[in-house]
Amino acid sequence: MKGFDIMGYYDDDQHTRFQRQKGNKGGFLFASLAGAIIGGLIVVFTVPTLAELGALPYDVEPKSNEQIGQKTENRSGESKNVSVNVQTAITEAVEKTSEAVVGITNIQKGRGFWFDTEQSQQAGTGSGVIYKVDGDKAYVVSNYHVIEGASDLEVTFSDGNKTPARLVGGDQWTDLAVLEIPSENVKKTAEFGDSDELQIGEPAIAIGNPLGLTFSGSVTQGIISGLERSIPVDINQDGSPDWQSEVLQTDAAINPGNSGGALVNIDGQLIGINSMKIAQSSVEGIGLAIPINYAIPVIEDLEQYGEVKRPYMGVSLSSVNEIPVRYQQDTLKLPEEINYGVAILEIVPNSPADQAGLQEYDVIVEMDGVKINDSVDLRKHLYNEKEPGQELSIKFYRNGEIQETSMTLVEENLQ
Repeated sequence: MKGFDIMGYYDDDQHTRFQRQKGNKGGFLFASLAGAIIGGLIVVFTVPTLAELGALPYDVEPKSNEQIGQKTENRSGESKNVSVNVQTAITEAVEKTSEAVVGITNIQKGRGFWFDTEQSQQAGTGSGVIYKVDGDKAYVVSNYHVIEGASDLEVTFSDGNKTPARLVGGDQWTDLAVLEIPSENVKKTAEFGDSDELQIGEPAIAIGNPLGLTFSGSVTQGIISGLERSIPVDINQDGSPDWQSEVLQTDAAINPGNSGGALVNIDGQLIGINSMKIAQSSVEGIGLAIPINYAIPVIEDLEQYGEVKRPYMGVSLSSVNEIPVRYQQDTLKLPEEINYGVAILEIVPNSPADQAGLQEYDVIVEMDGVKINDSVDLRKHLYNEKEPGQELSIKFYRNGEIQETSMTLVEENLQ
């Protein structure tokens, strides 16, 4: 997967990227997800000669016949200025949402340059979207890799005002985080759209803070280029994918600093959280965003519990396709035709897996009738299809023989 790279969130002091995963083992883009940012420069168009010919850009609708030029001359040689109506659906969408997009500064503690004492320093900046006001509190959604490792967080509004922020919760698997801020300076909140109704080719607008706060509130326009893209992510930096992010693809310009910013539709509704891009010299215009319908349940869990409630099996796993063939047959004792599945390397005592009778070196090949090719398949089925308290049926190989069992899942305890 060379060329896939989580966008770095911008270090305003060093003018460098901080990647969500330090290093590039296996070439997979890393979602600890460290920082990406999507946005661009607002392009201002003028229409001199076209206006004189009576032609205007397709998205400019003049209010009257007099509003179709910059300057006209009458027969007496006098000239007058005539205004042009540039209010379009795009400018209306930006106006509806832009004030809900904020900058987020990640502040971390470190040793000072001149003194050997611990000091707070800006580690990077990203973007966020205010989506809710509740009394004297407001809530901001961003990317996990934007806030990762922060000892303090600061939010900058579109008018330049700043306020401290408190991390409510973050989830590295989905690369989402929720922050809480005082609501006194909040002017607007974003309206959630419906990402399941998106169509390829419809307009998409990215709003965020590329290259730090200097270009805060930058807007770029593009289209929805693809739906339901699956991007492998290496969470633990071991060179193998642990997860597949389900994302939207857009060609709206992406620049470092926009991670956590808004992707909106032509109605100004939030349809995605900008998260990453494909960074390769031969690639242009491939930006990725977390669909808002996928993000909403995660946001709700983070806001309510500070974490995402997920089912728990109590096992340590390794994909069979990552295990040498010799050990597949000698240690796992798999039949020669079985080259897929997930091997259990360790079982937590008294966990659901332990109570279901699973053992070390068992190889899971099916869950609820669904084939499990690798650990990514297992996690996707477990996290996306199941909830704590539900029963999970499993088919597995032990000593070359296929067996079945079932377990009652419990809630994962991250403490």
